[in-house]
Amino acid sequence: MLKIGLLSDTHGYWDEKYEKYFADCDEIWHAGDIGSIDLALRFEAFKPFRAVYGNIDDVKVRAAFPEFLRFTLENVDVLMTHIGGYPGKYEPKVRNILKNNPPQLFIDGHSHILKVIFDKTHNCLHINPGAAGKYGFHKVRTLVRFTLDKGNISDLEVIELK
Repeated sequence: MLKIGLLSDTHGYWDEKYEKYFADCDEIWHAGDIGSIDLALRFEAFKPFRAVYGNIDDVKVRAAFPEFLRFTLENVDVLMTHIGGYPGKYEPKVRNILKNNPPQLFIDGHSHILKVIFDKTHNCLHINPGAAGKYGFHKVRTLVRFTLDKGNISDLEVIELK
């Protein structure tokens, strides 16, 4: 069983609350627009860290992290990218992957809009954790926590940062 802390769109902003809310997490996942390699290194120093680069990320971040990250953890097949869309409106690259080889869990960012939707067509859970940074149009900054355990995704929590 692993507890995951998920965020996106930090845009280079570090909030001490990340440490508070992710203290009991086993890993932190970042769905892109990290904002700087220094911020990525700060996350890596805190917890095991998996991430993808986003559209605002520079050459250093893009050299360190992929556009798409696919892995299996606790028997859950995970696909993560920054610009992915959502059920019914996926980006073309994502649509092809989901059509041919859907994961159990699909994670993206970019929109700054928190969404947790079960995609019945592809039999996968879609999570966009919203935006954790201060840059953007969003009014509420959000984080997500959940548990992976023997092929199951459970205990999903949304955290609003004030």
